[in-house]
Amino acid sequence: MTILAVLHRTRYRYANPVRFGDHRMMMRPRDSHDLRLIDTGLTISPAAKVRWMHDVFGNSVAVAHFCEPAKELLVESCFTFEHYPLPAAEVTLEEFARAYPFSYDADEIADLGRTSERHYPDPEHRIDAWARRFVEAEAGHDTMAILVAMTEAIKAAFTYNPRDEMGTQDPLVTLDSGTGTCRDYTLFLMEAARSLGFAARFVSGYLYDENLIGGGSTSEVVGGGATHAWVQIYLPGAGWVEFDPTNALVGGRNLIRVAVTRDPKQAIPLAGSFTGKPDDFLGMDVQVEITAAGE
Repeated sequence: MTILAVLHRTRYRYANPVRFGDHRMMMRPRDSHDLRLIDTGLTISPAAKVRWMHDVFGNSVAVAHFCEPAKELLVESCFTFEHYPLPAAEVTLEEFARAYPFSYDADEIADLGRTSERHYPDPEHRIDAWARRFVEAEAGHDTMAILVAMTEAIKAAFTYNPRDEMGTQDPLVTLDSGTGTCRDYTLFLMEAARSLGFAARFVSGYLYDENLIGGGSTSEVVGGGATHAWVQIYLPGAGWVEFDPTNALVGGRNLIRVAVTRDPKQAIPLAGSFTGKPDDFLGMDVQVEITAAGE
């Protein structure tokens, strides 16, 4: 049994007291067969009235309403959980889905909805061509082999380039520049998988180093110390399978899932507004700590 603790602290600083609009937080994961919550906590300063809801995807969302102005906004989320990641070798597909191409069951297509549709323009089909080369290179058209090769190719051929700016760059920009953040890689892989007919979702969460739990990992994970993003692809028999193109990980290993959405814009961990002078905002600091709570 692996027990981990996550602390996610965000601090906004202002030159003068400002008034805060409602803030929306996606920092609490859902209980599942691979992630069981033991304890959770949410601290907000200045004091706020918090209400909880489930969004259209079933993610836990907290909405904070503030009544007092302040020169600082602090949001601290923490949770302890048991993690049961799915080893990549244990991803089991239905017989009909093991070779590409295959068709989703008619009953599932309606529910998969827009997750299997392209969301960003690709008029010259360049992302399609990038994805198709992995199909052509796989003689047996093994579904998992194709998706794993795509995931590994992004890590091998692209240059990780962290940036503080909000938002995700267009997939064609990622392809042209060969650089990006974890969320850029994620969106690119989503669009590449969708071009092949796969249903894909954006995942926001955290990344941890297996050395924390005595896993003996010899490779350093990229993207730790902050929120992380990766892809879920729906495969009959296995369900939503995790693919992390930043670290070439398949299955739940190293990945702590918090929210799943159709598009990156729907998975912002903390979003809100303030009313004050344009130059009141001084900056923000984000700190993510993941520790082993016990075995």
